[in-house]
Amino acid sequence: MGIPLDHLVINTHFAIEKTAERFQKLGFTLTPRGYHSLGSLNHLIMFADRYLEIVGLPTGTDPIRQELLDSPVGIDGLVFATGDARRTARRLDEAGFTLQPVQEFSREVISGDRHGLARFTTVRLAAGEFSAGRVYFCQHHTPEWVWRPEWLSHPNQVTGITALTIIAGDVMSAEQHYARLGNTARFRLNIVDEDVFARLFAGLPLPSPGRDRFAAIHFQGGDLTRIARDAEALALPLRWRDGRLQIALPDVTTLLEFIP
Repeated sequence: MGIPLDHLVINTHFAIEKTAERFQKLGFTLTPRGYHSLGSLNHLIMFADRYLEIVGLPTGTDPIRQELLDSPVGIDGLVFATGDARRTARRLDEAGFTLQPVQEFSREVISGDRHGLARFTTVRLAAGEFSAGRVYFCQHHTPEWVWRPEWLSHPNQVTGITALTIIAGDVMSAEQHYARLGNTARFRLNIVDEDVFARLFAGLPLPSPGRDRFAAIHFQGGDLTRIARDAEALALPLRWRDGRLQIALPDVTTLLEFIP
């Protein structure tokens, strides 16, 4: 069956509302702001079986989720789904991966006039196990409080996330390392070097060279003409390539590609 994608994460540090507003103006439906018991904030862009998480940190005196502050701004989370987090932890340990302790947390959910609690258990690989960013597995105990019907469609008509492009200094070694996690199901990891990435997104602001990183998110479907018009209204850099629309979010060092 392979390991399915659960979600990708864009880390904004203290700029979550600015980033969330940009995605909303690009035609995505966002969930209301959520508050994790770990000390982080989020908005989600939901699809049928996966989602994009925009995560940030509180200001003032509230507790801060240190792992997010220690990670760079940008796409910094690749999260696979699991139905049994502890069983997955045993499998990964047996495969030779270095893991952090299994983690449980929650966040309150408000959906219309209903209130619920979304609960999760995650298996996090140790920092640095994958140099491009944080990789972990997530078990949803209450998926009914994450996948709410009112959040599953988007005015821009985008229907899903299909791939993540990763920049790696040693492409072959990175491909082998990710393959040890398992074969991905209905989701692609495109691992390329900096030169190839620069050609794929030529003319757009690119990440600073010198380190491996999660660099671009690829979406399926959508009204690309509308999305391009909205990106222009936001003064976001964009280009068309082989019928695909590419948009840069320089503030969070992120590239987006929309595939018709």
